[in-house]
Amino acid sequence: MKHRFIFAIIMSFVLTFFMSAWVTFINMGLVENYTSYWMSAWFLAWPAAGVISFISAPRIHCLAHEICEKL
Repeated sequence: MKHRFIFAIIMSFVLTFFMSAWVTFINMGLVENYTSYWMSAWFLAWPAAGVISFISAPRIHCLAHEICEKL
């Protein structure tokens, strides 16, 4: 359980950090307060992604194994 929790925190951190930067850039361009907008988006996205990752990771892990077995 500890591994699952740490995995969810790290995975959600990395994904939301880069995805929020990308989506903020796509939506706004490189504006004057870009970093502020980006950090605001990231701050909102990370907790949600952490919970989603923690809840969905075990099933997605099983699904990945099932797909790999069929390939």
